[in-house]
Amino acid sequence: MSEPVQAVVFDVGRVIIQWDLRHLFAQLIDDREELDWFCANVVTEEWHFEHDAGRPLDEMVPERKAMFPEHAHLIDAYRYRFLDTIPGPVPGTAQLIEALAARGMPLYAITNFGDEFWEEFFPSEPVLGHFRDIVVSGREKLAKPDPAIFRLAERRFGHAASAMLFVDDNPANIAAAAALGWQTHHFSDAEALARDLQGRGLI
Repeated sequence: MSEPVQAVVFDVGRVIIQWDLRHLFAQLIDDREELDWFCANVVTEEWHFEHDAGRPLDEMVPERKAMFPEHAHLIDAYRYRFLDTIPGPVPGTAQLIEALAARGMPLYAITNFGDEFWEEFFPSEPVLGHFRDIVVSGREKLAKPDPAIFRLAERRFGHAASAMLFVDDNPANIAAAAALGWQTHHFSDAEALARDLQGRGLI
């Protein structure tokens, strides 16, 4: 039987908020095939992950513009219109966070998020105010699923790994946390998470 949960630790992107680079670029590229090509070759999730892992935009953006000069204006849009990559909240998650907070459950987050984009994003999402601490990959220059970011979070949050429930949509991140002894929930939607939380007596 699992140890009682002393804290719940959330991922942010695709758990609390929706995130999709195409949501921004569909506003700027009318042709579907061109949009597909651009998101697969120019501003890709893999390239964006470099910022999540701590690489500054002042290095990434000029380098990418030099590689794709004909798309320089679109690469600038990536830098200056990050909030347009967020279609909205993931339905239902904020309500679960509110319910946990109302019961006094300590809440934290571990997110793969670039430091510069985090500064812009954090004030836009009031539900994040319920979290006592948030480990942001771009600040730490450590990104999930690196075990080091989970060990850092364990020290920062002050709870044993086995006493924390980690909620993430990425199977690799879930596997990394589980290997370190965390309790885990592989997020698919808020309804399934609600059933898990209810089953554990947390809400």
